[in-house]
Amino acid sequence: MFYREAGQFKTNYKDDQAVFPILQDRLAIGLFLIVAFVAIPYFGNDFFINSMMIPFLIFSLAAIGLNILTGYTGQISLGTGAFMGVGAYSCYKMTSIFPDVNIIILIVGSGCFSAVIGMIFGLPSLRIKGFYLVVTTLAAQFFLEWCFITIGWLYNYNDSGAIEVPQREMFGIIVTGASATPVTRYLVVLSIVVVMTWVASNIIRGRIGRAWMMIRDMDIAAELMGVRPLQAKISAFAVSSFYAGVAGAMMVFLWLGAAEVESFDVNHSFLILFMVVLGGLGSLLGSFMGAAFITLLPIVLGAIPGILGLHINAAALEHVKFMIIGALIIFFLIMEPHGLARLWAIGKQKLRVWPFPY
Repeated sequence: MFYREAGQFKTNYKDDQAVFPILQDRLAIGLFLIVAFVAIPYFGNDFFINSMMIPFLIFSLAAIGLNILTGYTGQISLGTGAFMGVGAYSCYKMTSIFPDVNIIILIVGSGCFSAVIGMIFGLPSLRIKGFYLVVTTLAAQFFLEWCFITIGWLYNYNDSGAIEVPQREMFGIIVTGASATPVTRYLVVLSIVVVMTWVASNIIRGRIGRAWMMIRDMDIAAELMGVRPLQAKISAFAVSSFYAGVAGAMMVFLWLGAAEVESFDVNHSFLILFMVVLGGLGSLLGSFMGAAFITLLPIVLGAIPGILGLHINAAALEHVKFMIIGALIIFFLIMEPHGLARLWAIGKQKLRVWPFPY
């Protein structure tokens, strides 16, 4: 078989602890990046890029943020949608105050405001956990939604109450606004997601990530071993909210073009939580797999009747899609409660030792 580890010897700890220690994994990642950066922009049409790939990447980044908090640190949150809103509204205000600053800097910088808000609402995690923390983060969700509606300064007192994306250029290329092409926006989103995923993988594999996982597994034992719960939990809330804020800013500025408070309601928080649970807690790959399942599968299922030449009522088709997706979610969680990423890891392990059983 092609997927083999035999003969790939490591002579130092750095090589042994690499993110992708097997040559085939490194080749596969390189191939995926080539397809993402070259093939999809060249061959993909506007619908595929704008309605499938861009939302998939944005929700993948939001799922990574929640996975850092829930999967790696064990702190459950139902406020991801609101933290995405903080990033979106912060980016909108900064584009009004600093119109000449590079829009990419503003999008990434908006995550800092979301991180501060996340740290504030993460303080109760020092005293409470489990269901009580869920209630606290849900309260943060409703409070921030109220702020988005009530504080007119956040949306520049627009009569519609919505935030509208202005046109911005980068190196002479229109990046945001109605004139920006889907391919341009897709490449910007893809670049940000790739870099931030790489950063997240390094944080998780480092000292900070190990402290998060120790808090997740047993916080009392972690504290006895020298891990400070205050720093670990607050840093997890900060990093998670930062990623959610950047995802929210990209959702408005590089996908929707305009948004109201409903774009960041509690339904989005539940949706991202489903992505994390279905993809796999404590897995960056699982965040992408869960986002693909939730965002791409409904579109694919909706296109099947047209491909087969079947005429189905739109309402009936929507109900059928919900039934199929719900049944698949139940099936996958029964097959592997640890998510799709665990199924992928089991498959890879079987390939590594095939044809020998284990």
